[in-house]
Amino acid sequence: MSISNKKYDGTKRVFDAVSAGLLLIASLPVQAAVAVAVAAKVGRPVLFRQPRPGRNGAVFTLLKFRSMKDVDTAKGLISDESRLTSFGRKLRSTSLDELPTLWNVLRGDMSMVGPRPLLVEYLGKYTPEQARRHEVRPGITGLAQVNGRNSLDWDEKFKLDVEYVDNLSFGLDARILWNTLSVVFSRQGISAQGHATMQKFGEEHAH
Repeated sequence: MSISNKKYDGTKRVFDAVSAGLLLIASLPVQAAVAVAVAAKVGRPVLFRQPRPGRNGAVFTLLKFRSMKDVDTAKGLISDESRLTSFGRKLRSTSLDELPTLWNVLRGDMSMVGPRPLLVEYLGKYTPEQARRHEVRPGITGLAQVNGRNSLDWDEKFKLDVEYVDNLSFGLDARILWNTLSVVFSRQGISAQGHATMQKFGEEHAH
């Protein structure tokens, strides 16, 4: 990360904390309504919690609203596709499932903008260049999210993640946040073809 990027990094953290705090307060009525709907349609607990790697690979607990049923082999609920409910699919398409993630931003685990936090199991699979995505805090939205989201393949995603790290600036963050609005409203790239989100990293080379 360049010297200018490091200087902006401090300002970025202040912006993240203030914006996340204000958005949490403003979205409380919506979050309460979504929590009730999740409890009724998907079940309890209403929050999905999962360890994810953050900056420098430090693991934190990601918070989101649940969109999937629990694994139930008797009912055939094993894969993500089978566990994702129709209500959960709608929730994801509106990105309302991401609202609790604002707590992660407020806590400093994440940023409003940055590479998306992926699975801990991927940490050992990255090339040194791909691993550079962890030089910054992961984000709720990012350069890959406004350039195809889950319709991109992994190589394309990681290339955009590293491009973001190399060009970190207020202008880039502002452009990504603005473009995120159009992506959310148009509901583009929510899932890769044939997957609830997209194929796991590494599986595309395993066949």
